[in-house]
Amino acid sequence: MTRAHSPEIPAEALDFSRFSDLAAAFSDEVITHSRAEDVVLPAGAGTLVLVRLDNDHPKRPSTLGPSSLIEFAEVLAAQLPRARAGEIAGIAVIGKPGVLAAGADLGAAERVDSRDHSTAMADLGHHAYRLLEDFPVPSFAFINGTALGGGLEIALAAQHRTVSTAAKGIGLPEAFLGLVPGWGGIYRLPHLIGPEAAAEVIFTNALNNNRTLTGQKVHALGIADELLDAETFEAESLAYAARVITGDETTTQQLATHRSHDDSPEAWTRAIAAAERTVATKLGPSAPAPRRALDLFSQVPERTREQSRAAECEALGDLMLTDEFRNTVYAFLNLLQKRAKRPAGVPEVQPRSITKVGVVGAGLMASQLAMVFAAQLQVPVVLTDIDQTRVDKGLEHIAAQLEKQAKRGRLSAEQAAGLRGLITGSTEKSVYADADFVIEAVFEEISVKKQVFAELEQVVPAETILATNTSSLSVTEMAADLAHPERVIGFHFFNPVAAMPLVEIARAPQTADEPIATAFALAAGLRKTPVLTSDSTAFVVNRVLLRLMSEVQKAFDEGTDAATADAALKPIGLPMSPFTLLAMVGIPVAQHVTESLHASFGERFHVSANLQRLIDAGVTEIWSTDDAGQPNVTGQPYIKDSTTDLMSFGDSPRTEEELLTTVQDALAEEIGMMLDEGVVASRQDVDLCMILGAGWPLHRGGITPYLDQVGASERVNGRTFSTRD
Repeated sequence: MTRAHSPEIPAEALDFSRFSDLAAAFSDEVITHSRAEDVVLPAGAGTLVLVRLDNDHPKRPSTLGPSSLIEFAEVLAAQLPRARAGEIAGIAVIGKPGVLAAGADLGAAERVDSRDHSTAMADLGHHAYRLLEDFPVPSFAFINGTALGGGLEIALAAQHRTVSTAAKGIGLPEAFLGLVPGWGGIYRLPHLIGPEAAAEVIFTNALNNNRTLTGQKVHALGIADELLDAETFEAESLAYAARVITGDETTTQQLATHRSHDDSPEAWTRAIAAAERTVATKLGPSAPAPRRALDLFSQVPERTREQSRAAECEALGDLMLTDEFRNTVYAFLNLLQKRAKRPAGVPEVQPRSITKVGVVGAGLMASQLAMVFAAQLQVPVVLTDIDQTRVDKGLEHIAAQLEKQAKRGRLSAEQAAGLRGLITGSTEKSVYADADFVIEAVFEEISVKKQVFAELEQVVPAETILATNTSSLSVTEMAADLAHPERVIGFHFFNPVAAMPLVEIARAPQTADEPIATAFALAAGLRKTPVLTSDSTAFVVNRVLLRLMSEVQKAFDEGTDAATADAALKPIGLPMSPFTLLAMVGIPVAQHVTESLHASFGERFHVSANLQRLIDAGVTEIWSTDDAGQPNVTGQPYIKDSTTDLMSFGDSPRTEEELLTTVQDALAEEIGMMLDEGVVASRQDVDLCMILGAGWPLHRGGITPYLDQVGASERVNGRTFSTRD
């Protein structure tokens, strides 16, 4: 029998009574139980203790709070005498169906309010997992499903791992959540699969909106030793354990080959540099957790396991008490997990069934809408435009995009062909006669949109829902002259449509319940997150963003130099600077929306004469690059002389600090007014919109916690946004 080469486990490592105060502080924890059973292994390999993790809540993933970790550790400790006596040949951990463990109980972690508890929470995980790693007979983790954060760290602590072909949702999301992989993951993973692959999991995946791994990828990276069929996963995992325990020569050779990786100093240098680039690109200096994770990761080659444990506990002890962690938990649990799945304002009526969709327009946005409707709903989609040339161009663009997806392996050739067959085009609006839902995506001009709806009303049945993808115009005004204005809604997507998860559903005063209920159901069918807004100019995201951008533009126009104006908001950690966002959105589009907002809300929205001069001259950006798309010789973007010559400036420059405060106060004012006006039901909807529609950082909790924490809410509104809950 092959025994693991493990250090002796001291008696003090088996005493978990010192964590009893921590457990008592979280008496409402949903405990994930550890239930041990003896399993006789095949091929005469002996008896293995199989520990099943299960919180006894079929619809709730198992998580790991203090009591769960203590029970897990005590179950392992209880098996030590049997292992030392030779009564058992191995020990393994598996989860309930579909879940190994979904990581730490974030709700419990968020409530940690003392340094003693935060460091104890970190230390407890290490002590529990160290038993699995140092167990005197071979230890195994059978990754049968989701294994996130502390769930994956259990598997990393085991000496051997299998993974199911059906497993998904596997990763170390801590940097995304405001923490570090502090139960040993940041130390064990690079030792297991090499530093470069580990950096991909810990930094690249986590900071790309918590991208997770499938079972196939987990095996390919070397995290799991064996990839096994889902239908027979447990039985095959036990058979694999038997081969390991009996020292099967083929298994031993395959394991050595599979676990080989480059852990040279050069590999570590490349891995750390890649992680530094990822952190700098995604978050800059504004988020403490990724920087702390980077510090821990870079020290792994020089540290022992015990040294890393101490550093990880110190880091977790600090980070669990930060505003950034609490903000992230609020954003992740309260918004993305709860509010997004149970949105406010859903009418209690039956939604209409959608069997055919119409898209008015054949431009870029309309083409994207057609593809998303066809792909997600698998129903016929027909688009129209004013001439056949435009229709053909739109269909050609769709065909090219589908071909590109097929070449990249995102669609099979058959799927791409099927979607092409679902999407057709015409110049006649009569093709909408049997459509259940028609959305317009034409030029952003109220008279054009009113004409489209007037023409549609002559063709479609009275129950067909008419939607506008407007980003700023009045839904009420669009429907004002219709015989059935009650069926008109706003259904605002963000660009690129396939990637952006938010849809703003705008309800006008005359809108009936059924179209709104259908819009919510439709958004779910499209795998989008809907937020209900009133019919207020620019709804939520564009109103907030344009208030921000107009304040920066106003400061620039008044004499603040471009570099200062564009860098002033860097401490917030936004995905891009204001002038970069302006170029991406398009100066004419931003100016048009700002004009609409100015017409509705007055001087709060600065309409820039300088931007209008750039539009008139055909200039598309403030910052320029050379013909190769690179910054100038100083390494910085620059403003062309020809661009500067078009503009005029005042003589009232502001510092970065002054402009940041101005923008903070402006946003607090605008969001306060939006809530007073009833644009959305709650500040949570504003936060959710800004995270999903504008990439507002999770570690800021959306936008309102940030404005509370910097004092802007109190300065402007006399109270925090949190008091409005």
